[in-house]
Amino acid sequence: MSVTNITPASVSDQRQGILHSVSSAPTLQGDHASNLVHQNVTDGRHGILHSVSSTLTLQGDRALNSVHQIPERNNSQKPHNSELPATTNGTDILIVDWDGPEDPQNPKKRKWAATLIISAFSFISPVSSSMIAPATDQVASAFGINNDVVLALTTSIFVLAFAMGPLFLGPLSEIYGRSRVLQSSNLWYLAWNIGCGFAQSESQLLAFRFLAGIGGSAVLSVKLTSVEWKIGGGFLGDCWVPEERGQAVAIVALAPLLGPVVGPITGAWIAELSTWRWVFWSTSIVDVVIHIVGFFILQETYEPVLLERKAERIRRSMDAEKTPQPVVCTVFSQDRSWQTIMAKSFSRPFALFAHEPIVQLLGIYMAYLYGLLYLSVFLTTIPSIFQGVYQQSTGIAGLHYIALGIGLVGACQLNAKTTDKVYIYLESKNGGVGKPEFRLPAMVPGSLLLPIGCLIVGWTSEAHTHWIAPDIGMALVGAGTILGFQCIQTYLLECFPLHAASAIAAVAFLRSLAGFGFPLFAPAMYDALGFGKGDTILAVAAIILGCPAPWVFWYYGERIRNTSRHAR
Repeated sequence: MSVTNITPASVSDQRQGILHSVSSAPTLQGDHASNLVHQNVTDGRHGILHSVSSTLTLQGDRALNSVHQIPERNNSQKPHNSELPATTNGTDILIVDWDGPEDPQNPKKRKWAATLIISAFSFISPVSSSMIAPATDQVASAFGINNDVVLALTTSIFVLAFAMGPLFLGPLSEIYGRSRVLQSSNLWYLAWNIGCGFAQSESQLLAFRFLAGIGGSAVLSVKLTSVEWKIGGGFLGDCWVPEERGQAVAIVALAPLLGPVVGPITGAWIAELSTWRWVFWSTSIVDVVIHIVGFFILQETYEPVLLERKAERIRRSMDAEKTPQPVVCTVFSQDRSWQTIMAKSFSRPFALFAHEPIVQLLGIYMAYLYGLLYLSVFLTTIPSIFQGVYQQSTGIAGLHYIALGIGLVGACQLNAKTTDKVYIYLESKNGGVGKPEFRLPAMVPGSLLLPIGCLIVGWTSEAHTHWIAPDIGMALVGAGTILGFQCIQTYLLECFPLHAASAIAAVAFLRSLAGFGFPLFAPAMYDALGFGKGDTILAVAAIILGCPAPWVFWYYGERIRNTSRHAR
């Protein structure tokens, strides 16, 4: 037999200036009594809202207090905390949360500032990685490099660092906050990028490029990554709710994709009018400007870190003479020691990739897109096509990257204007319940435009048609690539909202390895097969990897997520 009785109460503590609204529901079952107490606690001095649910269970002479969070309806992903501290001496437990969506310290209140600064950081790193490509002949002449693989490494080793950096930068951002780690990493990148301009041997250049890439990898999380996005993806997950996230992702995802376009264009003219050393020094000057702006504008957005700071302020403000002191904690996991966070975050990207079909399939496809666009086909073949087939100078040949940029920007802007509208429409058709799969429709045309563009570029170049024809193909490749990246990125963010940085790091690790490896075999492939057959192979691979993905996840994505240990 059980009896339930709900009794509302109100308690005022004038000394601490705290008002408690209490609703207790004692439940009797046999010889055991259980009291359920709900508290809304407002600290007027700090403007902090605490939602507390305290369950008191009496078993003989022993009392155990445990706390469960009452989640706010503010679209933030708060975990149900089953690891909150328990006491046996009747000590109260206060849980720190936001004052609601209008809390000035809530990261969702400063989302556009964070988005635009992250876009700037996401832009400069890929520019640095690709800008040296048109100047590789000067580098080879300066250091006497005769091996094509070593020469390709001067460009691609920067991207190899993209695979390594997020493995420890991501966990550090969860310990010290995203803003601190991002700006510290950028200073690391800046120092070694300047050093590249002073390199006196090929070994120094390769080492400095790798170290600069470690710092540059912090921001790239799902975006090209994503990182693309390692920490950058986390910023977006912190600041944007699902119904608004698509436009922000579209903007931020464009930045690292434009980097490989702007980089070779400017690098080609710098190489023609100056020396290869100014390729590094010019990007360093731009990065200094971005860093100064970010230092004053970019604020912390990671909720566990921000709420822990709030909790610490409350602890310091408590009356030291009052005993027993209440336990103050946040709505997030209480075990935030650096050992635990590093262990979980370092292993989580690999665990996600090993156990999550979503991350596996989309990670492989994104890796292929990254290798195709970023460092293999177009970074390698545009100079070969327009300097070799069309006999154009280095600077003029570099201008053809504009065609790729037109495809990227055009498709990005179109998708930015429609993606949230499509999401809201599908959400309304589904009874007001949104799903991550509602981000996938734009991936369908993207998976078709990419192979079509590859075929146009390859066979028109083989036939020596007018130069505008391969430019049209490159624009289609750019459009297909950005649509694929944006859809994958937003889908991962919404499937793994609390572990966004780790999900991005998982796919970014694989794609960075592809970006590093593709340039090592692409020139040999084109030498053996020519542009037509070589690009046909790439187009067929794009169809096999990309076309089934949106259909598979549209029909089976929810079922896959329901069996996942990490997905929402």
